[in-house]
Amino acid sequence: MSLKGVRMKKDQILTDEIKELNRKGNLTYQENLKLHKKVDLLCQENAELRKKAWEERDASEANKSSHPPYTLSNGYDLHGPIHLQLSQPQPHSNEPPPKSMKLG
Repeated sequence: MSLKGVRMKKDQILTDEIKELNRKGNLTYQENLKLHKKVDLLCQENAELRKKAWEERDASEANKSSHPPYTLSNGYDLHGPIHLQLSQPQPHSNEPPPKSMKLG
């Protein structure tokens, strides 16, 4: 086989390899497009489900806050401001006043 024949054979092999790689590249590109479309659809579905879950959670919390289960309403605002202050203990009516303690 002459040098020219070897070169032509080499060129043909390389050309065939390039064509095969281009074909595989195109298939990979098409698969990538399909996967991107799937990801986009899944992201959209995920966003819709997340929105629905938040709406249901908000509705559930609104129901809980307006009608807590197993509670009775006495007409007072249970969630209104509460003002607490410290005071000295008051003796009960049936107890004698405490004697002052001797220290030392």
